[in-house]
Amino acid sequence: MWEPEPGWHALPGGTGASTVGVWRAALGDQPVVIKRLAAPTHGDPAELSDPTSPAYWRREADVLETGLVSATRGLRAVSGSVEEDPAGITITRPWVEDAASSGLFVAMAMGRFAGVELPRPRFLARDLLRRRLARTEHRAGGWPTLCRTTASDVAEHLWSKRGAFLDLLDALPSVPQHGDPSHTNLPGRDGDDAIAIDWATLGYGPVGGDLGYFCLTAREEFEPLLDAYLMGLADHPASGVAGVDRDDVVLGARVTAVYTAFTRADWALARVAGGEGALAGKFRHPAVAPYLRALQRQATAVEALLGW
Repeated sequence: MWEPEPGWHALPGGTGASTVGVWRAALGDQPVVIKRLAAPTHGDPAELSDPTSPAYWRREADVLETGLVSATRGLRAVSGSVEEDPAGITITRPWVEDAASSGLFVAMAMGRFAGVELPRPRFLARDLLRRRLARTEHRAGGWPTLCRTTASDVAEHLWSKRGAFLDLLDALPSVPQHGDPSHTNLPGRDGDDAIAIDWATLGYGPVGGDLGYFCLTAREEFEPLLDAYLMGLADHPASGVAGVDRDDVVLGARVTAVYTAFTRADWALARVAGGEGALAGKFRHPAVAPYLRALQRQATAVEALLGW
């Protein structure tokens, strides 16, 4: 049975359904990160074995093995080794130092990546937000905990309109997207490119989608991030998205950000809702407050969607 070595140091993160753990170790003088993925077994959710699902268990290994994003513009991966056995996969890659890049640099890099002509192997994720909301519907029927708060009317309205907004996203230009961009997952820098370390949700999605995910954790406000993303898109004169409409990017980012923020806030609040005391008294809980702050920062986007 596979087990981590005694000298490895466990790292935070690694919350994917198939992720056993993530560790920092050393091969000689080189610091490395080791990630262990468990193969699906009988009784596991079918989505783990679906190559188009965001939860597909072996996507990150497939991305590294094929070198699909080893030399792409904007965002790219570091090379790593992939070792497979009957119980799962072990990924080993170099440690990537944090370059402390600004959100504007990352947003521009994501825009440049969105203009890449990326091949479409069968293991790329599709319909990321739609599938994530379908999982939320299956798990909780929507956002029931937020519907117990003063945000109830807004949450109920947006949840009821999710199909229409998802259809609008489907009509936008489809571009390569990382799927889970944050400073944590895009720590490194090499020239004009950001180095990403987690490619488990790589796929195609609406233009602006990655920007929407990123702005939930970025320090900068949306408008300067939007301008940087558009500058990155414009860096592809021969690409079909070089002249994409600004409004398309805004729509893709806003819908992605708002529905993701509501989903994360409801999930976080639901985890502490069963304890003693009023629900409102738990808004400052350290496991909840960051998600509520991220939701509050989307007030302008929420207002725009309510008036759609």
